[in-house]
Amino acid sequence: MRAVKIAKITEEPLDVTAHLAAVDDASVGAVSSFIGLVRDHDPDAGGPVTRLEYSAHPDAAATLHDIALAAIGERHAIVAVSHRIGSVPVGEAAVVIAVGTPHRADAFEVCRTVIEEIKRELPVWKRQIEADGTAGWKGLGG
Repeated sequence: MRAVKIAKITEEPLDVTAHLAAVDDASVGAVSSFIGLVRDHDPDAGGPVTRLEYSAHPDAAATLHDIALAAIGERHAIVAVSHRIGSVPVGEAAVVIAVGTPHRADAFEVCRTVIEEIKRELPVWKRQIEADGTAGWKGLGG
């Protein structure tokens, strides 16, 4: 089975359990996941980070689906992936990925490919807000 069960861009908090449930299948012997959290610091920031503000191109959900499908390739894999937009405070998830495959090597590989391609290709931009109100933008590949 090659399936992308979730490929969502949303302003709502991300539900890790729903992503794990989406890749649950009798053929799955391994599940790999990635949760990208907003942290309180960044090497490019001059001070503590309080939140990230994400914005997305209208085609971002379709691009996310294509990224997941390309990462699967010819493997038997099920993918659930979401990226948050809007204001995301420190400690909350900005990205959640779950991958189910028959074997662990494929689960790890697909999961890593999905996050790396999100960073390179997904048309989502983030504005990093620091405690003093300073803000900086980062785009594709950042």
